[in-house]
Amino acid sequence: MAAEAAAALGEVPVGAVLVRNGEIIARAHNTPIGMSDPTAHAEVLALRQAANREGNYRLLGTTLYVTLEPCVMCVGALMQARLDRVVYGCVDPKAGALGSRYDIGRDGRGNHQLEVRGGVLAEPASRLLQAFFRVRRGA
Repeated sequence: MAAEAAAALGEVPVGAVLVRNGEIIARAHNTPIGMSDPTAHAEVLALRQAANREGNYRLLGTTLYVTLEPCVMCVGALMQARLDRVVYGCVDPKAGALGSRYDIGRDGRGNHQLEVRGGVLAEPASRLLQAFFRVRRGA
């Protein structure tokens, strides 16, 4: 699982899988610490990987599955890539940009709207994140 790979590296355990017509076209996990890159979120890395593979930054007809509700930066990138749909596990009440804190991908003000489904496998995703932060905080 991509999120677990991130956790094993000491990164926040978020993984992303980009799918088109039932085929995985990209898979990534958070690596901003390891890459010294604040944009190295799982979603952005998956988009980069898929765009390189496809030879096009527009990734029409794709669905992104991600552990945690994407942040503002990631939603902006998802909209620029023209994804059809985003499915995420648990909400991020502090930084989520697809319904909890903000609703950038569906509020009608952007150049593209995303179909969004949140809460898919939310419990295991939430447990994974909570366990990671418990260890990190030494609790």
